[in-house]
Amino acid sequence: MEQQTTERVRLPRIGEAAPPFEAETTFGTIRLEDFRGSWLILFSHPADFTPVCTTEFVAFAEIHDDLRKLGVELMGLSIDSTYAHIAWVRNIEEKFGV
Repeated sequence: MEQQTTERVRLPRIGEAAPPFEAETTFGTIRLEDFRGSWLILFSHPADFTPVCTTEFVAFAEIHDDLRKLGVELMGLSIDSTYAHIAWVRNIEEKFGV
């Protein structure tokens, strides 16, 4: 019988460094290291096109320029497809102008 090993993964806590990662986004492939030297707000939402998520997304869009002036970048995380994200962003741009 083969012996299995289980790797335990622990989420970082506030103040701890996040583990390196790479992800496909609406802007192409990004890596956590791309944001080195900046603060990064990583926020998640359960689904595109939902009212609460849309409201939060619009709120972030409205303060994005101010955050960038402070050296802060934004990254949203969701399980929806890249195509759904693009459609949602276009919908938000049309309805809210951000």
